[in-house]
Amino acid sequence: MNRPEEGNDQEEGQEVEMHNRNETGGSNEGQEQQPADLELKNSEKVDTEVEEEEEPQPAPFRILPLIVASQFAGTSLWFAGNAVLPDLVEDWEDKVNISEAARSYLTSMVQLGFILGTLISALTNLADRFRPTQVFLWCSLMGAALNAVIPFWKSLVGLILLRLGTGICLAGIYPVGMKVAADWFPPGGLGKALGFLVGALAVGSALPFLLNQLPQSWQALLWQTSGLAALGGLAVGCLVPEGPYRKPGTKMDPTVVWTLFDNAKFRGAAFGYFGHMWELYAFWTWCPVVWKAYITSQGSSWDESAITFGVLAIGGLGCVLGGLVSVKHGSALVAFWSLLTSGLLCLLSPALYLAPPLVMLLAYLLWGLTVVADSPQFSSLVASTAPAANKGTALTIVNCLGFAITIGSIQLLGVPLSEQYLFLLLAPGPIFGLWSMRLHVFGVAETESMGETTTLESAPTKADVIAAADPGSSVEKTYESKEESNNKLAEDLA
Repeated sequence: MNRPEEGNDQEEGQEVEMHNRNETGGSNEGQEQQPADLELKNSEKVDTEVEEEEEPQPAPFRILPLIVASQFAGTSLWFAGNAVLPDLVEDWEDKVNISEAARSYLTSMVQLGFILGTLISALTNLADRFRPTQVFLWCSLMGAALNAVIPFWKSLVGLILLRLGTGICLAGIYPVGMKVAADWFPPGGLGKALGFLVGALAVGSALPFLLNQLPQSWQALLWQTSGLAALGGLAVGCLVPEGPYRKPGTKMDPTVVWTLFDNAKFRGAAFGYFGHMWELYAFWTWCPVVWKAYITSQGSSWDESAITFGVLAIGGLGCVLGGLVSVKHGSALVAFWSLLTSGLLCLLSPALYLAPPLVMLLAYLLWGLTVVADSPQFSSLVASTAPAANKGTALTIVNCLGFAITIGSIQLLGVPLSEQYLFLLLAPGPIFGLWSMRLHVFGVAETESMGETTTLESAPTKADVIAAADPGSSVEKTYESKEESNNKLAEDLA
């Protein structure tokens, strides 16, 4: 009789033990599920943060007009000295001896100053470490002051130093103005914004020549452009706050200048810009020379100065149109087709020289429209492919190298060669730029550049983002293999 009771006790003990085990196991399962729950919460948190970063508030309507107007005002300093140089030399001829060689130095001092200023700014990461609106403000005020004191420093050395200093200050106006715009507009709308900005640069640079037509002294013209530049700087410094896309740099790092070019897409955009710059300023500089020779050969009464003004001025329209088109089709395609068109006109220039004047004029107007239309789009690509914390440095160093290249091409066209064939020497620039842009336009899966092979990488997956936020996460990452990625691109191209 006792054995069944003992069996019952044992069965009850086993039931209690199993119950305890189930409770323990359930608690263990709950503990095992906690990391997964944390990962899910982390992923939801990261997704929310990414969405918040990718969708900042759109720029207020006033921002772009303020930046464009200020860029127009600030860049009026660029050719102010050139516009008044003939009157200045005539006025100072009794006190200062300015030879023809010295005049050529004066015309290039601003360009050299700009190159020097952009190099210093890039190496010190100036536009990334400090608020770009404040850099724009102080450079505009200093440039305006240097321009305004020219009438009071009647010395050739002083004049050269003042123009050199003005060029250095412009390095804090033109590329920094683009940095301010890049802080406010996303990649999809940046091309449009920069189209207006570079258009403002073209018109602002020509403004002193328009003011020079007014019945006034050359001193008044310098003070007018200085006043405009100062007002433009104050407008950006006081009325334009920091943009939502700005990520300030924390310290000075000169090596950023070199590491930027490790990125294949950045390198492609920068090299495309360099090819564009080989053509642009040499074309603008030598356009009146070619047209003067052409008019003489045709026995025409046309005025080469008026034609040159039209060819240059239409470039502002090209920048704006290119910016509008880039909103739908992207900056890469606008830059590519603009550079292709101007490059073809380089190759066709000897034949155009033999064409009737009207055909020659229409071709050059098209050339003037497209030769600069790609400039803001290249800047947009440079800003979009650079790290967010180094956008200012990226824009500045690319501008620095691009303007340095212009000196070589301008000097090259001084060789003893008939004007009919002169612009053939510019064709290598667009050809090199087009080749550099193939990664952006055609989506080439693999390209060799600078002695290394660069492969397009797949976009980061959600698991990559989670893992970056939580290194201890056990979420499995999925990557496309190189072969699968290349096959996918080949199918898309087909």
